[in-house]
Amino acid sequence: QVQLVESGGGLVQAGGSLRLSCVASGSIFSSTAMGWYRQAPGKQRELVITLTSSGTTTVVDSVKGRFTISRDNAKNTVYLQMNSLKPEDTAIYYCNRAAGLKFQWGQGTQVTVSS
Repeated sequence: QVQLVESGGGLVQAGGSLRLSCVASGSIFSSTAMGWYRQAPGKQRELVITLTSSGTTTVVDSVKGRFTISRDNAKNTVYLQMNSLKPEDTAIYYCNRAAGLKFQWGQGTQVTVSS
């Protein structure tokens, strides 16, 4: 059973940056397309950015040009670099498989962007 642990969230002013990390247990990580999801209060969880094992990235329009995903397979870690943050980016951020059967969800990390 793969476990995911997200970290790096916090309170930041609009225009600021944060870097989130997600550490996964288990050797399956390196062959799995991973993604970052977010869930804002009162809204459904949404997938915002993905990265395949071969390095292909997809990103939703709302974060395009501001968010970047990367991974370090040796450390079983996927990162989310968030720049030019906006109040509407406020949410709990989670990582998980980009498609198919999901791993057990971690606790997420809270990102709050003040205006």
